[in-house]
Amino acid sequence: MAGSSAVKIALLTALAMVAFAANSVLNRIALAEGEADALGYTGVRLASGALMLALILAWRGARPRWRRLGGSRWGALALFLYAIAFSYAYLDLAAGTGALLLFAAVQLGILGWAIGQGDRPGAFEWAGFGAAVLFLTFLLWPGVTAPDPLGAALMILAGLAWAGYTLLGRGSAAPLVDTGGNFLRCLPVALLLILPGLFAQTISPAGWFYAIASGALASALGYAVWYSVLPALERSTAAYVQLTVPAIAAAGGVLFIAEPLTLRLVLCSLGILGGVAVALWGADRRRRREMQASSAA
Repeated sequence: MAGSSAVKIALLTALAMVAFAANSVLNRIALAEGEADALGYTGVRLASGALMLALILAWRGARPRWRRLGGSRWGALALFLYAIAFSYAYLDLAAGTGALLLFAAVQLGILGWAIGQGDRPGAFEWAGFGAAVLFLTFLLWPGVTAPDPLGAALMILAGLAWAGYTLLGRGSAAPLVDTGGNFLRCLPVALLLILPGLFAQTISPAGWFYAIASGALASALGYAVWYSVLPALERSTAAYVQLTVPAIAAAGGVLFIAEPLTLRLVLCSLGILGGVAVALWGADRRRRREMQASSAA
């Protein structure tokens, strides 16, 4: 019985990671092929995500009420900033490159915030942090295979916004409720973003499909699955498993969009993700030592 439960958790975790990576692939397909404009795509993604999360919460018996929404205005603002910067970044970035930049910005942003708040990382954390920054700099260094500077800057902004969103929701007693509340708070703005596209017909039927799939399936259902398995995962495991998202997105870009997998991207991916993994391992090791010292005292 325990074995089947572990398999179920592993499968659901893998499904959540694929869903998160699918956001990059779907966004890139829609914008690269001209099936949607960035504003309209963002609006449809947020609106469909809000409606799906509202249905999920209603099905679970937690019917969202406008006056008692979970989340916060700041959380909704961070979510919107992430979504709009994410969409515009994929006008110029490959799926794998964008996912890597997003992930690096999220992790480095959270680590930088912790240091600013007085956290004192150990040697392994500093080494991992330094390696990740070094390889990120190498990835962005001007050259034939360097990503578009504006697209890279927008994706880093999206990652920092998501880092802020994560920090705002840290310690939430009901993360799915708060996520649903933040999406619903974005709904009025999302509808305004959709309107120009309806009149100008800048979103094709395929564009609608990609945006709805991203919002309702890859985002809303992806978060629902992730939050359902999160309590069963150790903190370090939950952090490590997310290292797979950029690799899955890169594979999706190669398979579905025929994007080239350059040597520079592969090397930088290994360096950035490896550095983040070392930093996460060091942080987990330090926390365990602190807990042991605290319990011994």
